[in-house]
Amino acid sequence: MSVSLLVVEDKDKTLQSICKMIEPLGFEVTTARDGLDGLSKAKQQYFDVILLDHKMPVMDGLSLLKNLRELEAYQHSPLLFMSTQDMVEIEPKALKAGATQCLAKPLHEDFLLDTLKTWAVRFVA
Repeated sequence: MSVSLLVVEDKDKTLQSICKMIEPLGFEVTTARDGLDGLSKAKQQYFDVILLDHKMPVMDGLSLLKNLRELEAYQHSPLLFMSTQDMVEIEPKALKAGATQCLAKPLHEDFLLDTLKTWAVRFVA
């Protein structure tokens, strides 16, 4: 069974880097360029795991987290929040908004892959 992953990231270079890193996992990857686009795609199709950025145009990551958690389908889904901001400052806000886990950017490939595998196994198995 394939794992569906939505990656919400506005920066092309970062998005390409993430997609390249996770390619070996064989996930079914969909991308969105901002929070509103990500929310729209999440409403159209269910994703097993959502990886989302903090600072984005149109709708930021904190707002996206809150909106996703209001949807019945995503009340218990893994929502992984990425940020370049100091984790001591942003992590409590992200967790309060509905993040399952926070990841500091720049992302380290091994850590990202291990994190995605962990959540995918937990929720898809």
